[in-house]
Amino acid sequence: MAVILLLLGAYVLARFTFFGVSTRNLGRHLPTRFLAPLGLFAGFVDATGGGGWGPVGTPALLASGHMEPRKVIGTIDASEFLVAIAASLGFLVGLGGQGIVWWMAIALLLGGLIAAPIAAWLVRHLPPRILGSAAGTMIVLVNIRSLISAFDVPAAAHTPIYLGAGLVGAAAISWAGRSHLRAKSTQATPPAAAEVPSEDGTVAL
Repeated sequence: MAVILLLLGAYVLARFTFFGVSTRNLGRHLPTRFLAPLGLFAGFVDATGGGGWGPVGTPALLASGHMEPRKVIGTIDASEFLVAIAASLGFLVGLGGQGIVWWMAIALLLGGLIAAPIAAWLVRHLPPRILGSAAGTMIVLVNIRSLISAFDVPAAAHTPIYLGAGLVGAAAISWAGRSHLRAKSTQATPPAAAEVPSEDGTVAL
């Protein structure tokens, strides 16, 4: 699964970096026959692996091209709240309180409560093209880590792999940022005034 998610992340990264936000399918409703199986699979992975709702759902929705990156992230985060409640209730019923390390859960919750509003503010203010490139970079890095663990890659190779992937991601985000600024400056440039000939033959601006 990590290979598929890695490929999806690479696709999202390349798409937003070099082509920006496509408006061809933007705003169109995604069919239930796509969303329901995606939610079923992502929820199963999330409950059985301790996480997976975001890593599975985010690249799939970004790759669909039907939603802006900020809406994808907001939708995934909002729906994950209910998924987390359902998974927690399932563990409490099936395993009881001994299935949860409470002090660790509280510590993670405190960290998340601090980081989540900051991340939401960034998502709201970052341009869609830059946000898409950043999301693609994170998806790629997370799944590279999963593949490194799965294939027992030697520890000496970890740093070069992470460093190389991080540099590629940073370059992609920088490229997306420059492209966004160029597009913004082009839109802000007023059109040249039309040249109107006067009665004596001179050209007036």
